[in-house]
Amino acid sequence: MVHPRPSLLLYDWDNTLVDGWAGIAASLNAAFDAFSLPHWTVQDTRERARSSMRESFPILFGPDWQRARDIFLTALAEQHLQHVCPMAGAADLLQAGAAWTQGLVSNKTGRFLRAEVTHLGWDSHFCSIIGAGDAHADKPDPAPILLALSQLDTPPDRTIWYLGDTASDMQAARAAGITAVLVGDASHDGGVARAAPDIHFDDTHALAATLRSLA
Repeated sequence: MVHPRPSLLLYDWDNTLVDGWAGIAASLNAAFDAFSLPHWTVQDTRERARSSMRESFPILFGPDWQRARDIFLTALAEQHLQHVCPMAGAADLLQAGAAWTQGLVSNKTGRFLRAEVTHLGWDSHFCSIIGAGDAHADKPDPAPILLALSQLDTPPDRTIWYLGDTASDMQAARAAGITAVLVGDASHDGGVARAAPDIHFDDTHALAATLRSLA
């Protein structure tokens, strides 16, 4: 399939560019322990942790969710950098995308997101890095994508691609008025049909090859 050339690339983080699920699962389980709730496996976390803390923690932990948030953040701060690693092909993808301005929009808390980018040595790839809590709302609300575009002095339009791995990512992109690009099969999130992307790539390798051809 021949795709129109994008004007700018925005990426999701977890499960799109990096695998940090072990650290997220361990931190969630620390909070679950404090609330006498059952643990999640890494796979459970991959399948269930799609929204930001301010969206998901009140549902998981009830009215005392802010205490759970503090336990989670303390645990994550202690060990998240030990667990984060690039997804297969991610470094090559970012090199392929270097022909464009690139940005990052994630539901990971902003300070942890930026620390992980620095830890991997990827700061130079991104001209804007927006995490959970940086905008007035988090994905699937379009606010963080629009904030990134504002930082990049670029109005939203369909030539801008948002690259993610879930239906929530696709929803946020569409709500922001940009093109929703699914990377992977979204098997952890109900599959490709549920995500309903504008463009779909099987994996980072296929996306990188297309970007090189379009560059």
